[in-house]
Amino acid sequence: MADISMDNDAKNQQFDEDVEKIVELLDEKSYFKARDAILKYNAVDISEILEEVLEELGVEKTIIIFRMLPKDVSVEVFSHLPSDDQVAIVHGITDREITYIIDELDFDDKIDVLEELPANIVDKILESTPKEERKLINTFLNYPDTCAGSLMTPDYISLQETMTVAEALAHIKSEGMDSETVYTCYVKRGGRKLEGIVSLRSLVIADDDTKICDLMNTDYVYVNVYDDQEEVAESFKKYGFLAIPVVDNEHRLVGIITVDDILPVIEEEASEDMERMAGVIDDSDTEYLDQGVFRHVGNRLPWLIFMNISAMITGAILVRFEAVLAQVIVLVSYLPLLMSTGGNSGSQASTLIIRGMATDEIDLKDVLKVTWKEFRVSIILGVSLSLINMAKVLIIDRESMAIALTVAISMVIIVIFAKLLGSLLPMAAKKLGIDPALMANPMISSLTDMFSTVVYMLIAAMFLGIAL
Repeated sequence: MADISMDNDAKNQQFDEDVEKIVELLDEKSYFKARDAILKYNAVDISEILEEVLEELGVEKTIIIFRMLPKDVSVEVFSHLPSDDQVAIVHGITDREITYIIDELDFDDKIDVLEELPANIVDKILESTPKEERKLINTFLNYPDTCAGSLMTPDYISLQETMTVAEALAHIKSEGMDSETVYTCYVKRGGRKLEGIVSLRSLVIADDDTKICDLMNTDYVYVNVYDDQEEVAESFKKYGFLAIPVVDNEHRLVGIITVDDILPVIEEEASEDMERMAGVIDDSDTEYLDQGVFRHVGNRLPWLIFMNISAMITGAILVRFEAVLAQVIVLVSYLPLLMSTGGNSGSQASTLIIRGMATDEIDLKDVLKVTWKEFRVSIILGVSLSLINMAKVLIIDRESMAIALTVAISMVIIVIFAKLLGSLLPMAAKKLGIDPALMANPMISSLTDMFSTVVYMLIAAMFLGIAL
């Protein structure tokens, strides 16, 4: 494993060095040398190189080298570029070049590109598109951005249930090059209604005269064209498929979604959850460096205001217990310890529960099981931490037994509360239709801070005999 990691590091370093060299060659107008250096790489790597060229040298140099690529390579490279870079290139090339690229793209990539292009350019492209394909493109463009229809492709292998295996294999050979995948074929009866699926493996090992209806699997997973992208992503994660069929309300097959099309959605959802768990509200697809300062401020300010208000409330609670703190000032030094322990305990629980719900390990009906388990965990953790801190207060800090018990008992209660809060809040959010990630670090930390302060002061007043 170490050798593989070293090899990958060396390859990455070499790639970075080559990119720098290519940028230098283009800056020096050595275009043919730059093209030859670029063509040593595959389309995905070339798209990364062009991104760097665009950032370093601007769109003009990027278009020059893009035009110098072989046509088949340029089309594939274009499909891997970010949408902003695609638009930049489109604005710098001719209508004829645009039409050629769009015509050569896979259908799902074509739809993705057309969704990002200005309306006047899309109209020009559609004018030169055959009527049937234009109708299909318009249908796909009209699907909402967040539904399964916007992800699917109509390029799949379709078989009739009356076919024999020999006929099916011949059909796959004739249509396979234009299909997104040949590993799974979709069986229809008469019209477009989906009846079942059959794998290429089943076809290859079956007798030539076997009927498709005898091989197909009628117990298959599918999604509706208007299903949310998150639901589609969950189906891919749950079943591990390479492709999933998409049907309309009449169960007619309208397309398939392949794993390479759902991966960006999974990455986007994961990033969104991480941002929300960190208290950042960002519903845009714009990358970090492309967002303006005020956009970043707007994304972060709401949660910071919420936490600021909660801190004010915590401060007001401390003022309410000023008599306790005034008589035993050492209590103040242990308050940050209790508050941070509570916040960390709650965040641990919420992270595990949110992940469990995301991977379908935990469901809402498991609320009692989750509560009981987290309660037992919190007692063990709380007692363990309280014993450690009690020993520190007595031995290292040389404080009284009353203060040590105050800290220790507060620690147990706070950890129990934080663990239960961290596990139940995300489940409550899901029940209410709210994203569970919103109930993570910022809210849990704020609530546990307030609870920790109240509990600590009340226990201190009780053990130290201070009147409130």
